[in-house]
Amino acid sequence: MLGAGGVLYLTPMVFHHADFSAGRVTEGLALAAVAGTLGRLLSGLLLDRGLNCAVPVLLAALMAIAGDARLMVAGSYGGYLQGQVLLGVAVGFYWPAIELAVPLSCAPMRSGRAFALMRSADALGVATGALVGAVLAWRGWLRGIYAVDIVCMLVLLLVLMRQGLPDPRPRQRLAHPSPWGDWLPGLTPLLAIAVLATAMLALIQSALPLDLVRGSLLRRALPDSLGALTIGLQLGLLVLLQWPVGQALAQRPVTTGLNLSLLCFTAGNLLLAASAFSERGLALLLLAQLPLALGVASFLPTVTEAVVECSPIEHQGLALALLSQCFAISGLGAPLLAGRLLDGQGHGAGLWLLMALACLGGLLLVRRLGSGRAFG
Repeated sequence: MLGAGGVLYLTPMVFHHADFSAGRVTEGLALAAVAGTLGRLLSGLLLDRGLNCAVPVLLAALMAIAGDARLMVAGSYGGYLQGQVLLGVAVGFYWPAIELAVPLSCAPMRSGRAFALMRSADALGVATGALVGAVLAWRGWLRGIYAVDIVCMLVLLLVLMRQGLPDPRPRQRLAHPSPWGDWLPGLTPLLAIAVLATAMLALIQSALPLDLVRGSLLRRALPDSLGALTIGLQLGLLVLLQWPVGQALAQRPVTTGLNLSLLCFTAGNLLLAASAFSERGLALLLLAQLPLALGVASFLPTVTEAVVECSPIEHQGLALALLSQCFAISGLGAPLLAGRLLDGQGHGAGLWLLMALACLGGLLLVRRLGSGRAFG
């Protein structure tokens, strides 16, 4: 995640300076999400058939290296799209496998605290990567984020060769899976909540960096280095919050964490929208990073634990792949909508107000989830 931190959050800035419109930048991000769809489903299905968790992660690292190498030198729209497709497929292979490795590694203990620890490691890596990206932006070599990611993927390959990941084959009932109709309907409201919350994550990675460097109504545009540091502030807060928040929520029903995350996203969106209407909007923009970080810290470990709790063990690979698909769906739809709104309106105020209303509406889905049998 150290390598991914700079790539995820600073790629929009890289190609903004290559004179790509916001629409073209977000189209590439959306294409990456589409490319990851097949990888997610294939990874999940193979894991449920007993494939070792390390194999999809190895494939993901190799494809990420190829994608980074392409983006490092891309000057055309076609080269940008090629690199994004490779990174999208890499993400698709990676997430179901690494998520399934968590409950397999901590069994027979409950996986709530393990996911909180995993998310803390993710947050630390992403924040460090974004900070490295900010330094590279300050030094005038923003594309160096792709070189950093390549180095990290090479280290990941070496680690996996020395220490593998768990093997799903010993799991009981693997040869006699439950019918999909017994568990998939109960998972549907949770997946709908995940689509909404992951749309917020996709916008933090795509629309927020563009909003920072473009400016919004009365708020002035920020230089690249300051924009990167603003993103780094949120990620730094996430590092500090993830473990205590995740550990506390692991002792409570998953609906508690989902409600908290949506309320925090609503508050963060309202502050982002308000920042557009003031020449001193930078203060509100910085303040918004706290509820946004708390929302992410509440959502990520909670939603993964919720999926594990309400899916049978022999289908957890597919269930986690479906959860990962929510990231893909949001990564497709949210950046495209954001790009159209940013280009059409010339500011992000309308986008953030729209997301605030959507997150408030998501609380109704959590109430429906809480009344279901899986979490009753």
